[in-house]
Amino acid sequence: FFVLITSFLLIGCGEKTKKDNEEPLYPTQKSETPKNQIVINSNDQMQFDLKEIKVKPNTEVTVKLNHTGNLPANVMGHNFVLLKKGVDLVDFATQAASQKEQQYIPENTNDIIAYTKLIGGGESTTVTFTTPEKGTYDFICSFPGHYGIMQGKFIVE
Repeated sequence: FFVLITSFLLIGCGEKTKKDNEEPLYPTQKSETPKNQIVINSNDQMQFDLKEIKVKPNTEVTVKLNHTGNLPANVMGHNFVLLKKGVDLVDFATQAASQKEQQYIPENTNDIIAYTKLIGGGESTTVTFTTPEKGTYDFICSFPGHYGIMQGKFIVE
């Protein structure tokens, strides 16, 4: 009998319990990026951290744009703009630069597949869309003067 009680006490003492206001005893893994979400970081040095994105055709994807800098949108705003095949970057960026009221997205254009709103330092935004047919597409930041550096290839394969 004594051995049985001692065994229960020893087993009970080694077992951890969690109170409602404590951190979990066995922390779960941090949530990973959801399937079909692409995360792009931008900064105050006018840079995207991705220059190439590969996806499958006719798939719903979400692009999450983070601005890791500190400057506000009116000084160092960034967006993600995915252009259709064959769109001339210089022509598009020139049109976009005059569209401040529309967050540098030209009105009445058929050149865009998807875009995010313009964000400043510390902000994030997302856009969800269905990927186009196979091919290579350009993505840019359309804030005036940024497209020259802030651009990449969106490859649908």
